[in-house]
Amino acid sequence: MTFKNGFLWGGAIAANQAEGAYNIGGKGLSIADMKTVVGVDKERFFTPKLEKDVYYPSHQAIDFYGHFKEDIALMAEMNFNVFRTSISWSRIFPLGYEEKPNEEGLKFYDALIDELLLHGIEPLITLSHFEMPMGLVEKYNGFASRETIDFYLRFVEVVMNRYKDKVKYWLTFNEINFATISKGTLNILGMNPNGKYPLSQLPDDPQVRFQALHHCFVASAKAVKLAKSIRPDFMVGCMLAHLTVYPYTCKPEDVLLAKEYDLLLNKFCGDVQVKGKYPSYIKSYFKKNGIEITFEAGDAEALAEGTVDMYTFSYYMTLCATKQEGVELSYGNLMGGAKNPYLASSDWGWQIDPVGLRYTLIDLYDRYEIPLMVVENGLGAEDQMNADGEINDDYRIDYLKKHIENMALAVDAGVDLMGYTMWGPIDLISAGTGEMKKRYGFIYVDMDDHGNGTLKRTKKKSFNWYGEICRTNAQSLLEEV
Repeated sequence: MTFKNGFLWGGAIAANQAEGAYNIGGKGLSIADMKTVVGVDKERFFTPKLEKDVYYPSHQAIDFYGHFKEDIALMAEMNFNVFRTSISWSRIFPLGYEEKPNEEGLKFYDALIDELLLHGIEPLITLSHFEMPMGLVEKYNGFASRETIDFYLRFVEVVMNRYKDKVKYWLTFNEINFATISKGTLNILGMNPNGKYPLSQLPDDPQVRFQALHHCFVASAKAVKLAKSIRPDFMVGCMLAHLTVYPYTCKPEDVLLAKEYDLLLNKFCGDVQVKGKYPSYIKSYFKKNGIEITFEAGDAEALAEGTVDMYTFSYYMTLCATKQEGVELSYGNLMGGAKNPYLASSDWGWQIDPVGLRYTLIDLYDRYEIPLMVVENGLGAEDQMNADGEINDDYRIDYLKKHIENMALAVDAGVDLMGYTMWGPIDLISAGTGEMKKRYGFIYVDMDDHGNGTLKRTKKKSFNWYGEICRTNAQSLLEEV
């Protein structure tokens, strides 16, 4: 077993979970800046206006804005040859709808990208990663309005032209399929809840949500076409949260339910972005649920002409679907299902399934036959520093080891896999809860859930282990298998 020459090894972050500096350099407020942190018996809220004496974790995050040179040097020490991050939309267009971009924001990314290239690290840029400017939320109700397509494309055109000689790899929307469920109304679509709400209870109208998702599809497709006009060899990808679903039993009803979940949650968005058209099964779903999607002139052609070059996805866990009542449940990112009795779980209850990653890769490549990339995968855990200042995260090494082994087995089965960026190579703010204690990184950041700490960076035991994976193209691991 081996990964191909030029395989991309690295890590992934999001601007809103790492940069901080929420009001520095001309940056405007984004939806991420309006989210509180969870606590004991306390939900995470979206507040339409910033409230006094409330902690908003994205405001400081881990101050990647002020530490990026130090952090990139550590990633280079781990032999990264790729690093995925996002460009904060509201750092470039503070309200989202200005005519001209914020030059100070562009200069920050000039410096960030140049620092990556200085260390021989390819940038992989996500254009929209849960960071829509609040100006677009408040004035246009996000992608519920078609006007937001043009504002998004203005942002894309500015950054792609700015970095066309420095960045080859782009992702249009992070976890776009999040919008197939009610929890995606804010993060993906930027739809205004018009009030203060727990993030688990945002108001939802499926008709409006799926129409807004259609606008996202059109925006993504037009961004791909725009990218090719700027630089023909740009590699532009979709990015989905892959929620791999198994039937809980071999009962036909469970098998059918798992198939229905998979088509809606995973395949629908992938089919539109890779194949360039709406699949027949989703048209049936819309008809049964009274949803009518308005296609304006040119939309169908845009989808067909703007298909992606690569399919990228996050993978953390698998779910089980069943018609049975009273089964034990398991929850993870975005949604939950029946608990799989054959799998262990993380500290946060996410079921750990390395073989499921192999299954997912084989399934996706069989369907799409374009290059795949795992752009998020990792283990969130409450790491502890011992008396000697060491963090011995053997559980993280074991998790990653098994997932990488199964990636290799998928490649051995014929999958065209181009890269792997584990999630959060440096500890950052949790997207789901806003916590710091849910740590993914190889690099520990001294900060607690309330923003207290020195922000000092410390290498964990997994730091050197992953460095060898990157240096040897995983042969240091696969030779042991």
